[in-house]
Amino acid sequence: MPRSKNHTRRVARSRPRGIMQLNPEGYGFVRTSEGEFFVPHAKLGGAFDGDLVEVSPLPANASKGRLHEGFGGGRYGHKPAARVVSVIERAHEVVVGRFEAAEPFGVVVPLDPHIPYDIFTQLSEAPDVEDGAIVRVRIAQFPSRNSAATGHIEEVLEHVDGLDEGVDAVVARHKFETVFSDAALAEACGASIDEVGALASGYRDLRERFVFTIDPDDARDFDDALSIEQVEDQGRLLWRIGVHIADVSHYVEWGSALDLAARRRGTSVYLVDRVIPMIPEELSCGLCSLAPGEVRRSMTVDLYVNERAQLARYEIYPALICSNVRLTYGEALEMLEGERQLVASEGGKHAPRSDSPALENSPLGCSRRAELRAEHASRPHSGIEDQPVDVEGLYRATVPENAGRAPRAVPQRSEDCLSTEYAPHSQGQRETSLRKRLLQLSRLASLRHAQRERKGGIDFDQPEARVKLDEAGRPQGVELRRKNAATSLVEEMMIWANEVVAEHLSRAKFPCVYRVHEAPDLEGLAQLVPIFEEFPWFGKIDPVGFFTGSQHALQQAVSASRGRAEGELVSSLVLRSMRRAVYREKNCGHYGLASATYCHFTSPIRRYPDLMVHRMLKAELFGRPEKFDQMTTNLGWICEHSSGMEREADDAQRESEELKLAEYLQRFVGQSFSAIVSGVSQGGLYARLENTAEGFIPVRTLGDDYFSFDAARYTLTGEETGARYRLGQRIAVVLFAVDSRVPQIDLRLAQGSKR
Repeated sequence: MPRSKNHTRRVARSRPRGIMQLNPEGYGFVRTSEGEFFVPHAKLGGAFDGDLVEVSPLPANASKGRLHEGFGGGRYGHKPAARVVSVIERAHEVVVGRFEAAEPFGVVVPLDPHIPYDIFTQLSEAPDVEDGAIVRVRIAQFPSRNSAATGHIEEVLEHVDGLDEGVDAVVARHKFETVFSDAALAEACGASIDEVGALASGYRDLRERFVFTIDPDDARDFDDALSIEQVEDQGRLLWRIGVHIADVSHYVEWGSALDLAARRRGTSVYLVDRVIPMIPEELSCGLCSLAPGEVRRSMTVDLYVNERAQLARYEIYPALICSNVRLTYGEALEMLEGERQLVASEGGKHAPRSDSPALENSPLGCSRRAELRAEHASRPHSGIEDQPVDVEGLYRATVPENAGRAPRAVPQRSEDCLSTEYAPHSQGQRETSLRKRLLQLSRLASLRHAQRERKGGIDFDQPEARVKLDEAGRPQGVELRRKNAATSLVEEMMIWANEVVAEHLSRAKFPCVYRVHEAPDLEGLAQLVPIFEEFPWFGKIDPVGFFTGSQHALQQAVSASRGRAEGELVSSLVLRSMRRAVYREKNCGHYGLASATYCHFTSPIRRYPDLMVHRMLKAELFGRPEKFDQMTTNLGWICEHSSGMEREADDAQRESEELKLAEYLQRFVGQSFSAIVSGVSQGGLYARLENTAEGFIPVRTLGDDYFSFDAARYTLTGEETGARYRLGQRIAVVLFAVDSRVPQIDLRLAQGSKR
């Protein structure tokens, strides 16, 4: 009797999938739900960096159990090998590269070192392209085992001498839009302030209030400004802190060409040598920038606080303002330190003279206040600056019944320049007034910071490296920007305004784009414990609180390590253990700031979520516009897209800085530096220089010894010598080699360095 056939349908075999991460040396890694796989160059199957691929594990002996190392070693350890079976989704449709003529072809060599394939074009299709030019090519056929990649040249970007290849490759890799449509540019060029129309539509007139901006010295757009004065409010003296934010939503209407462009971009991108703006510069550096001496529309949050920095009430409304002074952080810090010295000696009675040479070069020297005062006298005023907007639901529990009465400025006294909102006439008086306002804001900011710390807010004090370039784009040095009294002053006021706006919309049960930061993954925190146990101060940290993600325990760890060799590393490791903050429609609180309700309101020039928050505020204050339902329907997508574009922008900024930092370090090859061990792997040590550059020391260069790797404590220990290396350890290194194209930095231990 013949055997019957089994007609059961076979189930298709499921293979691991993940994103290809290519190394400049030609091999790759794919992280999947089944683990991370090493993919040799011969098994890439034509996959590009960033492609979604399907892989098939290779036999165990295919990877030969060796450590996969790249330039200077590797941090990957032993990984099972796999081959790419298929590419599910391509990450690159266009590539930027250098054009090389090779009859009958034109070969485009990608500027991105993570793309190891040349793209072939027909020379006859673009006969005018010069050899060495930088071009954008659209891929027509991706590479396979038997054929090369082919494409068509779309655009000649520039000759190689006029282009910074590395940074342009970063822009191309992240697919940032760099050109605005004609329609968007036309809308931007056609915009105007329209002061009369603003006042007629309900904007308050704050053009005489003493307002100033504080920004980095290389800032090009100023989207936030501050003011402070003492006022009498319902029979009590309060400080009125004004946080004034550029009213971008007035110029960028929902659904317009400007809006669609900004929505796609999601954020401005700040690279080492350029800014890719979210909105055209006619607005970002023009009508929306709160430049000194220029009348601008703003969305203003007035915070009424007592001497202990406790919020009594607030107001939110659109206004016309005119900034008096543009300060850099350095200038603000100098003023704060100088004023504190004056207060400490002689009770602060010796104010700067009006004819002081220092005043001639001060930021106030560029103020046009005197000229503008005459102009403003002839301008129409609304007469409503003392009529607060009556908004329901504004902290009802803390606002007295007579809260609708306007706060009255305290009559000005000669010894107290903070009792008026107006700018003094003389330059010397303005200087004195500005110093005192800064000092008062700094005092309140410090109290506010202490309040957040008591709630569990975590202060990650990490230096920010900025490579300084000359006019030709060549790196000339590295500036480390650290937190100081001036930066903290601005940061605290912006956080405060963000919280108030988020709470306001939440209480009003109005839609909002919330900034959400969830509690850290407990498994990630647990992995930090054996590392931190290497440091004596960790014995004083509450272990249960640390394991369970207590904000106060993490705060204690960061604070205890501050000022020590390992301080910045500890702050970085704790930060990395946390989930990334994202935008969401639903409020889930902000773990790192210890804020129950939080949003981004203060940077609508450069962040699309802030622009949406402004639109929601105006809808709540003045009524829902015609396209309100369209806006709210799209909030979910906007949150997700903006979170993704923020990650792209952050990655691009870091990559561009690393490129120029590596280029800068090339001139120091062979020199010795002090460094901190920032990473430990089976393949060697990662060390961070004081300028934040990170390099690799291969284990084979540590000495004639076998070093065992402790994966829990992240240490390398020599079996014969007992030499031990751990995270946070200070060592002396020699800059051995730099590849600025990748970029990667190769280090060696300096002779005599502790082993």
